[in-house]
Amino acid sequence: MVDTLTTLEGAVAVLYVVVVLVAARTSRRGDLAIAAAAGIVLTIAAYVDTHGLNHVGSQTVRAFVSLAAIGIAALLAFQNQNAMRTLAAQATLLDLSHDMIFVRERTGVISFWNRTAEEVYGWSLREARGRVADELLQTRYPERREAIEAVLLEKGDWNGTLEQRTKTGRTLVLDSRWVLQRDNRGRPVGVMETHTDVSDRNAAYAALVQSERRYRRMFDASRIGVVQQDWTAVKAELAALGIADAAALGTHLAHHPELIARLRKFTRIDDANPAFLAMVGGGGPSHPLASVDDILSEADRTFAGALAAFVRGDAFHEGETEIVRSDGRHVPVLFTITFADRQEGNDCVLVFVVDNTDRKQAQDALLTAQAELAHAARVATLGELTASIAHEVNQPLMAVVTNGEAGMRWLRREAPDLREVETAMERIVSEGRRAGEIVKRVRAFLAKSTAQQDELSAASIIEEAARLIEHELTRERIELRVDLETDLPAIVGDRIQLQQVLVNLMVNASQAMTGQQPPRLLSIAAAGLAAGGLEITVSDTGPGIAAEDLDRLFDPFFTTKPHGMGMGLAICRTTIEAHGGRLAVESAPGKGAMFRITLAESHNGGP
Repeated sequence: MVDTLTTLEGAVAVLYVVVVLVAARTSRRGDLAIAAAAGIVLTIAAYVDTHGLNHVGSQTVRAFVSLAAIGIAALLAFQNQNAMRTLAAQATLLDLSHDMIFVRERTGVISFWNRTAEEVYGWSLREARGRVADELLQTRYPERREAIEAVLLEKGDWNGTLEQRTKTGRTLVLDSRWVLQRDNRGRPVGVMETHTDVSDRNAAYAALVQSERRYRRMFDASRIGVVQQDWTAVKAELAALGIADAAALGTHLAHHPELIARLRKFTRIDDANPAFLAMVGGGGPSHPLASVDDILSEADRTFAGALAAFVRGDAFHEGETEIVRSDGRHVPVLFTITFADRQEGNDCVLVFVVDNTDRKQAQDALLTAQAELAHAARVATLGELTASIAHEVNQPLMAVVTNGEAGMRWLRREAPDLREVETAMERIVSEGRRAGEIVKRVRAFLAKSTAQQDELSAASIIEEAARLIEHELTRERIELRVDLETDLPAIVGDRIQLQQVLVNLMVNASQAMTGQQPPRLLSIAAAGLAAGGLEITVSDTGPGIAAEDLDRLFDPFFTTKPHGMGMGLAICRTTIEAHGGRLAVESAPGKGAMFRITLAESHNGGP
């Protein structure tokens, strides 16, 4: 209207550029195109209306200048909109990032602050913009700030870990990356900082390190030997052989026993604590610990059981074996193998080892003391059975005398009967041998010798024990009744020890019935068991055992006799248990007592 209705000379239509710029603020390309097109059309219309089409002059030049200005402004506005859209998209991406991102000037003043920074730090964009980042976040650097800035200017970026505080005062540990922004001339104009919160990760790592240190301290300080082993090669070898269960392992070992030696070498030792190294006498170059084969003795039989437990998927396996020290000495140990969970895919195995030397020595000392006590008990029993022994030996000696006198009479005849003399001499020899056997048996009973494992006849043991106390029973007017099944199974054990048990039980029964009114009956019975094995019972018709004494009857040093030692029954039970059997008692007051011995049957036909 100004260009058309006034006489002002000049490129008034250039003012349409203002309309284009106003339309560009809407960020809609259609608005911008309409505004630019309208400005061009109105400029041309005003020129035609004022000057016509036939007039060419300075007015025409001004019109072209106005049209060029409108077009250039529109083009620049379009380019600006494109740039703004790109920047907006980039800003949106920065807002979508899970990391805290902000842009600051070289002076540290914040100019951009993404949404994650708002959520984590607690300050909004409006609150953070214009603030100095280090002051707002109270940043603490791993080194001097000047050194970090020098690296940033030299390389264009910097990576490191720093600490910053949130609006609520919480301290964050951050992985930080700085990127330097430069202008067209390469001058630094700003810095974009990207921060990743690693507080939880660092806390977890610190807990892991602390746990590892605690484990290592326990591992090193423990007085129990601990060995860490790797069974990966063992697992691979078993898989290659198609061994997936204990039954398959047993079948394979039956045909290929050499597999044990090979797998012992495959069981690698990764680590061992000082207690175990002291147990084996080092572990240095002179005695390297590369595999289990380096510490197990050749006679070890426990590794096969550990393999079976591993194949079955057991959580642990326990046993007792010997390990070989660097000086060749064998050390008895107790061990527990803890296998890793198969679902974790971890073949790391921990073995806990306890030196059993002191326990073994104490056990040997206990067995020696027990043997001494047993010997003392046999001597004491022998003293009580002296009359019975004298009576038993006297019988064959009297028979020797009688047969000798008879032989002399046959010789003194006018016509000696040599046949009768020969018969008498044979009887003398037989009775002499019988006396010798009696003496030999008594000496063996008294002797302090090691236990023998022989195949024995239960009937002969019972009969010999009964003969030993025969005179004592006769003196006390006690009737002995022996009831033995035919075809009793054979047993394996020590003849003297088993005789001692029976003699002790029968002497106790005889003493319990002393002073009782007749009848006084001592019964010994033996029978085979349906499940295999043998049962021997010794019962009497004495007063029985008080109910309160039954539970303590086999305790060492417990006795109901006025002058008893309290060791006889304890030794009897220990002896029977050492033979793999069991000794029990049944009693009712006034109805006597019954001792029941259960022994296993011999299956191998020999010692």
